[in-house]
Formats: sequence, structure tokens, C-alpha cells
Amino acid sequence: MMSQTSPQEVEYNLKVVRQFSIMTIIWGIVGMTVGVLIAAQLIWPELNFNTPWLTYSRLRPLHTNAVIFAFGTSALFATSYYVVQKTCKVRLFSDNLAAFTFWGWQAVIIAAVITLPMGLTSSKEYAELEWPIDILIAVTWIAYVIVFFGTLVKRKTSHIYVANWFYGAFIITIAVLHISNSMAVPVSFGKSYSIYSGAVDAMMQWWYGHNAVGFLLTAGFLGMMYYFVPKQAERPVYSYRLSVVHFWGLISLYIWAGPHHLHYTALPDWTQNLGMVMSVVLFVPSWGGMINGIMTLSGAWHKLKTDPILRFLIVSLSFYGMSTFEGPMMAIKSVNALSHYTDWTIGHVHSGALGWVAMITIGALYHLIPRLYGQTQIHSLRLVNIHFWLHTIGVVLYIVAMWISGVMQGLMWRAVNTDGTLTYSFVEGVQASYPFWFVRFVGGLFIVAGMLLMAYNCYKTIRAEKQLTATDNAAQSA
Repeated sequence: MMSQTSPQEVEYNLKVVRQFSIMTIIWGIVGMTVGVLIAAQLIWPELNFNTPWLTYSRLRPLHTNAVIFAFGTSALFATSYYVVQKTCKVRLFSDNLAAFTFWGWQAVIIAAVITLPMGLTSSKEYAELEWPIDILIAVTWIAYVIVFFGTLVKRKTSHIYVANWFYGAFIITIAVLHISNSMAVPVSFGKSYSIYSGAVDAMMQWWYGHNAVGFLLTAGFLGMMYYFVPKQAERPVYSYRLSVVHFWGLISLYIWAGPHHLHYTALPDWTQNLGMVMSVVLFVPSWGGMINGIMTLSGAWHKLKTDPILRFLIVSLSFYGMSTFEGPMMAIKSVNALSHYTDWTIGHVHSGALGWVAMITIGALYHLIPRLYGQTQIHSLRLVNIHFWLHTIGVVLYIVAMWISGVMQGLMWRAVNTDGTLTYSFVEGVQASYPFWFVRFVGGLFIVAGMLLMAYNCYKTIRAEKQLTATDNAAQSA
């Protein structure tokens, strides 16, 4: 029988976890602030200041890359490195490779911050970065694969905890998706053209695009959920068997869902229908995971009253459930005919991104930061509670405004007069959307305010550790 190593005997590599955790908060503030700016530009276009680098068309890909790959992926690096060490009871496979993933990933982000406002883009959704940066992403990601799976191989436990299954699936799949979709013919250092053409290029792009959502923004963060929800609730996972069924159902179905982005296009009908059917079936494992996470609180529901960190984690699961119900519905062709190209899609994306991804990340970081810096809890639970309400109100304002705006846009665009002419011009649709865009902007302000509060709270927690260390050193030297 394999001997179980006591956690006290293992010297974990927490330096890289600290680095990624801090950068998650910083990049979250940057990415969400850019989002608020472009939301404001839709209401007040003069906020681009007649500067090409600050136009909506250049800042919008910067916003999406910053929140997905700078904020979200930094959180996944931090938590996966922490969870794999703690659950396998071993140090990371290679400290040097882990450090390389941190600095390599920051270099990718800085390159994006420079090139996207310059207009250097492949123009592929969520894959806008040009070929030299794509190569750096691939190299950094392969190093990530080696570190994570190398740690699993040398584990001191006989069992691989389910959170690591989700992290592992996300890491492998993103490597395959990125390398496949980014294959291009360079024509200069800042410009390349995809090796795919026409409908095939669109299919590859949305196979990548939706599975960036499915594996990076879903599977990866479910790994986070399966570790931090039981830890914060101090309860075992509600059903370990259900978590395994959830895993296999999710990874088997999600990979096929991409074509629902291409309804009513040149893509063959059978491919569109396959994407629609798989998307609808995907509802089942998704809700299985949500129920498993929320029911982990069985016998501990009272903790939601007094623990705002747990509230972040559990409410994130509610948004996950809502988003994974809404997504399959929007994939149905008759619904998609109304929703596509409207603000409804934007609302759906952000209910997942701000409701699920951001809230589970924030909750996990509030749990993690004190433990990384030798504290028993975060500096101020009261500030965490204020952050929870700021974020929740901001998300609700955002998505409700986008739902109403989106349905209104869809109905206005398809309205026809008795003679077959359009009832409304496109400009009238834009004009009618303005009040809802303003509400979205206000919601964004709430969210950024909450993130700034989080940065202050975490800074005070980290400073407390340093002050304690300084006091201990002074006492020893006295």
C-alpha cells in the first residue's frame, strides 16, 4: 500500500501560485476597466479621443483577451498549481518550468496589450494575436502541460482527485485547439493568413472559439469549483460519483457544440444541426455539475449568512446553471434566428464570464490569498461582503439590460410591413438600444469598483504577513 505523505513534510512551490494570484487581480482590473471604457464608447463615441489606438474596434479584442487570457487563465494557472500540489502531496514537477510559464504568460499578455491597440490582429474571435505571439503561447502552454502532468505522475497519493481531471482536460484540449486554429502562413512579422479557407476556416475558428469557452472557461473553472467549494464549506463533495459522470459527460459533448455559432451560414446543414443537438444535450451534465456543487452545502446552508466567500462560490454556480440552460436554448435554430448578432448573445456571454468565471475566481482567491501568505483569513470579511453585493448588482444590471436590448433588437430587425419592407432601419435599432447600453455601463462600474476593493483587501492581507515576519525577525534578533 502506498504511503501517505503528511502535508507538513512537503515543501510546496507557492511562489508561482502567489505570482499568478496577484497578477489575476491586476489583470482583472485592467481587463474589466477596458470593458467599461468600450461600454462607455458605445454611448459616447467621442471617448475614443480621435485616437486610432483607443477606438472600439481595437480595444474590444484587448478587453476579451485581457479578461479571458490575462485574468481567467492566470487564475487557472494559480489554482491548478496549488490544487495539484495539495491533492497529490508533492512539489511541482519543475520549479524552473513553472517559473517559465509565469514569465512566458506575462510576456504574451504584454505583447497583446501592445499589438492589439496597434491593429495587429488575425481578426479571429478570441484568437486575434498574430503568429509570433501564438508561437510563444504554444511553447508556454506545452511547458504548462509538462509541469501539471509531471506533478500528477510523481504524486504520493494513489488517487487522482476529480478537480485534477477537469484541470487536465482543460490543459490538453486548449493546447490542441490553439495549435490547430492558429496555423497560418506569415507574410510579415505582424501579419499572417490562416491556412484554412472559407467555411472550413469558420468551422475551425468556432470549434476553437466555443471550446475555449467549454474547456478554458468551463472545465478549468469546474476544477476550481471541485476543490474550493468543499474546502470553504468544510464539507465533502456531495457526490463523487456524480462528479465523475459530470466530467465524462462534459468533455464528451462540449467538443461538438461549436457549429451552433454558425447557424444560417455557408456551413453544411448537417454540421449546424449536429452542433445544435450536442448543445441541447450538454444541458444535462452541466446541471449535474451545478447541482453537485450547490448540494455540497448540505448541512451547512447557514454558512451562507456569515461567509461572503462561500456566497461568491455558490452564487457563481447559480450563474453557471443559468448560463448552461440559456446557451443550449440559444443554440436551437428557431431561437437563434432571433438572438443571433444581438445584445442577447452579449448578455449570455457575460452571465457566464462575470457571473460564473469571475465569481468562482474571486471566491477562490479570497480563500487562497490568506493561505499563501501565512494568514488564517482575509483582512476584512466586511469588505468581501461589500464586494459580493457590488459584483452581484453589477452583473444583474448588465445581463438584464442585455437580455431586454437583445430581444428588442431581434424583434425590430425581423419586423416587416405589409408590403414586405423593413419596419425599422438599423439606426433606429441602435437608437432604441442606448438606454440599455447605459445600464450596462453602470453595471460595469459596480464590477470594477468591487475589483478595486478586492485589490485593497488582498494588499492589506499580504502586508499583514510581511509585518508579522518583520516582527518575528526583530524578536529573534533581540
